[in-house]
Amino acid sequence: MQDKKENKPKKTLTEIGGVSQPEKISQNSINFIKRKKIKQPSVKKFVKEIVAGNISYLSRAITLIESTNLKHQEKANKILEGCLPHANNSYRIGITGVPGVGKSTFIESFGNKLTEQGHKVAVLAIDPSSSVNKGSILGDKTRMETLVNNQNAFIRPSPSGESLGGVAQKTRETIILCEAAGYSHIIVETVGVGQSETMVHSMVDFFLLLKVAGTGDELQGIKRGIIEMADAIAINKADGDNIKRAKQAKIDFSKALHLYPLKENGWTPKVLTCSGLNNEGVLEIISMINSFFEKTKENSYFQKRRESQNHFWFKQTIEDALKKQFFENKEVKQEIDILESNINNHKMTPFEAAKKLLGIYFKES
Repeated sequence: MQDKKENKPKKTLTEIGGVSQPEKISQNSINFIKRKKIKQPSVKKFVKEIVAGNISYLSRAITLIESTNLKHQEKANKILEGCLPHANNSYRIGITGVPGVGKSTFIESFGNKLTEQGHKVAVLAIDPSSSVNKGSILGDKTRMETLVNNQNAFIRPSPSGESLGGVAQKTRETIILCEAAGYSHIIVETVGVGQSETMVHSMVDFFLLLKVAGTGDELQGIKRGIIEMADAIAINKADGDNIKRAKQAKIDFSKALHLYPLKENGWTPKVLTCSGLNNEGVLEIISMINSFFEKTKENSYFQKRRESQNHFWFKQTIEDALKKQFFENKEVKQEIDILESNINNHKMTPFEAAKKLLGIYFKES
């Protein structure tokens, strides 16, 4: 006869022995706790290590710049002040071009050639799409496999989730840190859409536009604003079956550039062909850029442009701060939706609504 206990149905939920607790905390956990308790480096320490070329401290300082924490921002500003006497001794080069033009491949070849000549290169990226899709340029550190492992190169993508103006300001501050760290060539890359070119142009000495032949709209792709900003155009991917088309594109772009007035700096924009993939034509572009710097230093435009950029960012920072303060005002927040509704319902013009809101703000201030 079978035991009744064996026929008794088992409970659905049964308690079983859990994972046994360790007799002592792991060494990794102890080290983590110790690191959390370690006092953060002082501003003086940051500046000293950055000037000495310490990549770790440079990266940490840039992270402080990118932080929205007020204490981090305060510390970052002090670090920047300490680094300023060691900055402003580099060549700043802006590179733009639409997605698919081969920017990453070209910049990797360009950066490696510069380091072979004994220079130190920093690559900074501005990506206006970052707030939507976390950034297409953020993959550059994985695409530039050789440059990212180059001891004389430093690659830093822009932070995601911010306005273009905010990212650009932080990039310009990052330039100061990279210069203090001894980087002689700062490459600022932009995705090539929207206002990103304007922002990059406002912080570099030389502006290079990358194009690619064979798309069928070479000349149509020339926008007056970009051409006026560009100091040179490089027809990339001039290799394989595309060589003939690249040469023709060079002729077409050269003719188009003659339609524009001479630049204030006295430089006539050049058009060259290259292949970032095959490292062809890159040295010629470097030589051309060096000629640009020689000319603009001789006629004093180099320094004049730097001063003009400083004035621009001085005013831009004030405008950004006032705008932020305005929209964060409590009374403004309460009234703005009402006024926008009145505008949409044709009860008030946008100009009248703006005037009223400004009146509310200044009354509160």
